[in-house]
Amino acid sequence: MVMIAIRDVCPRDGLQSEAPVDPARRARLALALAHAGVREVEAASFVSPRAVPSMAGGGGVFEALPRDGDVDWWALVPNARGAELAIEAGVTHVTVTISASEGYSRKNVGRTTTEAIASLAEIADAVGDDAHLDVVVSCAFGSPFGDVADPSATCLIAERTCDVMPTARLTLADTTGTATPRRIAEVIAAVPEVSTDDLGLHLHDTRGTALANALAAIELGVRRFDTAAGGLGGSPFAPGAGGNLATEDLVMTLHDLGHETGVDLDAVLTVSRGLPDLVGHDVPSRVHAAGGLPPFGAGA
Repeated sequence: MVMIAIRDVCPRDGLQSEAPVDPARRARLALALAHAGVREVEAASFVSPRAVPSMAGGGGVFEALPRDGDVDWWALVPNARGAELAIEAGVTHVTVTISASEGYSRKNVGRTTTEAIASLAEIADAVGDDAHLDVVVSCAFGSPFGDVADPSATCLIAERTCDVMPTARLTLADTTGTATPRRIAEVIAAVPEVSTDDLGLHLHDTRGTALANALAAIELGVRRFDTAAGGLGGSPFAPGAGGNLATEDLVMTLHDLGHETGVDLDAVLTVSRGLPDLVGHDVPSRVHAAGGLPPFGAGA
């Protein structure tokens, strides 16, 4: 039995491709996830509202979040200006994305990967020494643009990132759901500078492999995952990107295996079941639709 840390990214990644939801409702979603026992929540991003209209008002989201509890509220920033805005809003946990795919980098942030890595130093300066940083390597297991053909591209980006931000933690993202257990194992083996218990995975379920990938990674020692309630999500800049691994799908499976998450499955399901009203359509999570497991055998 092991403890698995979960960061729910539904208020940010889950909603970024949806019609805009006002900041107050996004904050209530983040708070509901925290009340369900999620100790890390990516609540907003500080990107250009012209580029991602659904993420406008990140400061308003953070104004509504308490700062005196035991929840780490994360915010995504694309550049130094976004980092400055996040710090002004009181953000202390900052996510930055760097793509292993040149094509995706140009689509997502309008820069080459080299230019994006160079901007990391500016972001680090903007957030200062007190902020916690998480660098997410996008398209770590393959690219819709065909420019990540093996683990070497991901390994190179991870190494260059660690050189610029040596104190940041590292998360590998399956941005468009191209990962399989084999690819998970090969990429993790190619990033030897980061121990698996410090490494995180951000998994999308485009091809139905996200849960299998998470279980494979746990067998390899990974103990930290990004998920989204309801399985919402997907990048507006990645062709064919599906939703995130659903929080309730992973939590249910881990609990049945005897692992701990600190998350109340019933409470997450309550959050998930409110999402269709928030976004105006059903959500892809299987457990959202079917409910939790009945008692059975040793895990009962």
